[in-house]
Amino acid sequence: MPVPVADTPLSVLHLPGAKGSQIHERRLQAVPDALPWSVPAYIERGTGAWLIDVDGNSLIDMGSGIGVTSVGHSNPAVVAAITDQAQRFTHTLFGILPYEGYVLVAEHLDAKTPGDHPKKTVLVNSGSEGIETAVKVARKCTGRPGVAVLEHGFHGRTNLTMAMNHRLEPYGSGFGPFAGGVHHVPNSYPYRDGLSGSDAAARTIAALEHVGAEQFAALVVEPVQGEGGFIVPADGYLSALAKWATANGTLLVADEIQAGMGRTGRWFASEHFGIVPDIVVSAKALAAGLPLAAVTGRSEMMDTVQAGGLGGTFGGNPIAVAAANAVFDQIEQLNLLDEAVRIGEKLRSGLESIKRQHPVVGDVRGIGAMQAFELSDPESGAPLHGAASAVCSFACARGVILLATGSDGNVVRFLPNFTTSDDVLDCVLDVVGAALDNTFPR
Repeated sequence: MPVPVADTPLSVLHLPGAKGSQIHERRLQAVPDALPWSVPAYIERGTGAWLIDVDGNSLIDMGSGIGVTSVGHSNPAVVAAITDQAQRFTHTLFGILPYEGYVLVAEHLDAKTPGDHPKKTVLVNSGSEGIETAVKVARKCTGRPGVAVLEHGFHGRTNLTMAMNHRLEPYGSGFGPFAGGVHHVPNSYPYRDGLSGSDAAARTIAALEHVGAEQFAALVVEPVQGEGGFIVPADGYLSALAKWATANGTLLVADEIQAGMGRTGRWFASEHFGIVPDIVVSAKALAAGLPLAAVTGRSEMMDTVQAGGLGGTFGGNPIAVAAANAVFDQIEQLNLLDEAVRIGEKLRSGLESIKRQHPVVGDVRGIGAMQAFELSDPESGAPLHGAASAVCSFACARGVILLATGSDGNVVRFLPNFTTSDDVLDCVLDVVGAALDNTFPR
């Protein structure tokens, strides 16, 4: 499908256009204000790294639906798999009438998540449900109630996962009371705390042991934190936590919802840190936009749960698993793990160059096709609260979709799909430089 180029990046777009404005007026009457409107455009179609709105504007997508469409918008193999499955059957509920596609997804995940131990996988609908399922398994397996989570973490919008999030606003404000048994402990944030991995781990472990190691069923970590600001922990931090968890009978749960499925250039981000989690939760990019998440754990742990204790009506829907199996095939056939590395190197080099020209960029970080920069006061180093949104708005008006993130709203993140070309990335970097010049004149 050709990409319209009447409106090209670097030219100023007027968003929304006439059709988009009409749809937006209808939205205001039909959809609650609780759903944000970050990008003032209504999308009609997409291909590869591009999205086209109802008014014909072409947008480079550096968000991929928050890391979902990693194999590209409207990937032909995924579309074909979805179409074929929809023509066969759309639903039976795997726990009543099973089908091979579900088993194949489980086999893929059992093979590709870290570790060579026997594993089993259950499929659910969303990342939040995946985290809740992992906690259920951990509690059942250990007989303990407590769940430890790291500062700046984000795990979802259900009652339990809201309790696990670092930020209350906007994810949980006014929605309590929340589930109990959740304990928040310090994480490793090299740019902010300056600690080595061993020192940061010692601080985290001291907080865990203050509560009591025997209390914890699970220690839930994002190997690279997503909504917290793409925080990459210091070397040795996660391996020290994994060692502590094993020694104390606590299950290490890796929330790989945003960082998994090839995003960092390996199947799962945990691989970069040499850790083998007891349970891995995956979602987002797993099915290229169809609702699907997975919980993959050690076989003996997953099998502690009684029959009927896990599952749900739509978990592992046939069409979603068909998409997921196509995603696994595409990542391997197109060498997309290598492409994620290429994208990461290109973005990192460009962003480091931008950092040298803009003192407001305090840190550039990430792994693979998961990169970000943090905006800080050049003199004090303090976070520039909310500053990322201005950069993203400027970029959007010039045809580039960027995403703001970070606990202080001062991190701009890049989650391009793995088919994005270097030429497109060059264009994106030009827009980012212009956005910083406009927002923070030197």
